[in-house]
Amino acid sequence: MVREQLRGQLSGFIDFIRERGVMGLAIGFVLGGAVSKVTTSFSTDIVNPTLSYFFGGTGRLGDLMLGSVAIGKFLAATLDFFILALTVYLIFKVLKLDRLDKKKEETIV
Repeated sequence: MVREQLRGQLSGFIDFIRERGVMGLAIGFVLGGAVSKVTTSFSTDIVNPTLSYFFGGTGRLGDLMLGSVAIGKFLAATLDFFILALTVYLIFKVLKLDRLDKKKEETIV
């Protein structure tokens, strides 16, 4: 009897998580800060110097100028965003967390 009650509570909790999209929110908060730091470092310390070498040799992509326009900072921020988005997407898919967040399909009778 107690075991059945626990199963019912657990089932209700899992349904709540699926229906309300709690997993996506939790993943965003927990991983967001840590993944952001790692991807920013990767982008700033590895990718940006490599790209700046090919585009102008300034040493930092953020220092890249197009005439009098400081386009490098915008390119660096855009690149950082895409690397972060790709990292979060890959983590989500590899760990198969998307299955936990899908709403239950309602059957039409």
